[in-house]
Amino acid sequence: MTSKQNMETAPVAVNSSNTPGKTRLPLVVYVLALGTFLMLTTEFVIAGILPEVAGDLQIPLAQAGNLIAVFAAGMVVGAPMMALLTMRISKRLTLVLALIVFVAGHVIVALATEFTVLLGARFITAVATGAFWAVSAVVATRSVSPAAGARAMGIVSAGGALATVLGVPVGAFIAQIAGWRGTFWFLAAAATIAALLVARLVPADSSNQQATPMRIQFAGLRSGRLWLALLACATTTGGVLAAYSYIAPILIDQAAVPATLVPLVLTAFGIGSFIGTILAGRFGDAYPSLVTIVTPAVTTVVLVAIGITTGLPWVMTALVVILGLFGLSASGVLIHLAVRFSGEGATLGSALAVSAFNAGTAVGTAVAGAALTTPLGTQGPAAVGAIIVALTLIPAVILAAIQRRRAPHAR
Repeated sequence: MTSKQNMETAPVAVNSSNTPGKTRLPLVVYVLALGTFLMLTTEFVIAGILPEVAGDLQIPLAQAGNLIAVFAAGMVVGAPMMALLTMRISKRLTLVLALIVFVAGHVIVALATEFTVLLGARFITAVATGAFWAVSAVVATRSVSPAAGARAMGIVSAGGALATVLGVPVGAFIAQIAGWRGTFWFLAAAATIAALLVARLVPADSSNQQATPMRIQFAGLRSGRLWLALLACATTTGGVLAAYSYIAPILIDQAAVPATLVPLVLTAFGIGSFIGTILAGRFGDAYPSLVTIVTPAVTTVVLVAIGITTGLPWVMTALVVILGLFGLSASGVLIHLAVRFSGEGATLGSALAVSAFNAGTAVGTAVAGAALTTPLGTQGPAAVGAIIVALTLIPAVILAAIQRRRAPHAR
């Protein structure tokens, strides 16, 4: 967030240096990363406690996986819808309200005993999460110089990666000690603190600021490069989450990893994801094409290896760490590209990137869940994920070709 009058159209120069590596990012970027940490923790934590949820509710594992899919679906709908509905509202207020709804949704999940109620609460929580993501991506990108946009988004996205380092494993540990409902009580309390921090630390923008007209917002959707970036967003996350959503049964049933060690493996995945996201953000401003091509190529190979590995706990653990390092590391770069390619319609472009990520997650998780019931069993999700991630190379290569063709005229 920034105190400038028009966040939608004017980037805020926070440092006179145009060198990404030497530009100090403003505090707001790290505050938004904190919010992203909680948002992604609640989306991914189900993967680490899925057997406990299914057992408590006495439902099949694949059905419990719908708690992940419905969250993704809520973000698909919520991100663009809330981006448009809150366009004339103070961005700080939007972020705080999103966190308040987030807290309420977690309290409902912690108290509910009916699976349908849990699904509804997860959907509403996801709508709020979509609003937070859509606004925070634009605020982070526009709060720095153009030369540091991908790095700023890399930090915000790293908040999500940190969720897999700390949030998901801690959530799994809490579930082992206090039950899976205790995990959601913990998230509700943490989000309450986060709302207070956002209200206190995010600078207020003008409540009567002139928003970008709706027709200009939609005009940005005519960019072909935007839709290529959105396609890459969908296939990248859809493929990785197809496997990661069922990582607990993959580790326990397929690779013979002891259940008590699953949180540690999730932590290792998260550390890899955190490092990979930071590095991708560092290189994403100067080498976006390299980042967006190499990461899905390596991820595809890793997912294939996960799909064919059985009874080898240490090999599987190493593969999961590498998956963390590469799998979602380009997410911040892709969001930055979507914001950039959408021009004046940056908020809507950001929201559509969030929707694309979660549309991929919803489809990938659903198909992976169905694959569990086939003869492939727990090897199915990784096979599904490998196919989906491989599709990312199509838009990534096309974008690289367009960039190379435009390069001689860039200056």
